[in-house]
Amino acid sequence: QVQLVESGGGLVQPGGSLRLSCVASGGTFETYAMGWYRQFPDKERELVASISSSAYAYYTDSVKGRFTISRDNDKNTVYLEMNNVNPGDPAIYSCAGTPHPPSPPRDYWGRGTQVPVSP
Repeated sequence: QVQLVESGGGLVQPGGSLRLSCVASGGTFETYAMGWYRQFPDKERELVASISSSAYAYYTDSVKGRFTISRDNDKNTVYLEMNNVNPGDPAIYSCAGTPHPPSPPRDYWGRGTQVPVSP
């Protein structure tokens, strides 16, 4: 019923910035807790950042001070702004959500968007 579609992935220079977007449809977005996960090759998916329906944000330690998660309820969209990217950031980034916070945002998933290794 709920669909999440990510966009914005692509090449980024070391130290550069990138903004990922996730558009939700088929649900009441403003009540969802949303999050961004990333998965490195042959490793388990890990939570990067999450944001509650009241806009309270959580970040994993490795991205604190560099990444910012935000939401625009009028556009049913959650963003992940990635600043000062480093060689440890390239991965597949996926958007996820839950209509039942404070449960972790993993009930609905997008297909992911790739942030490849910088050339």
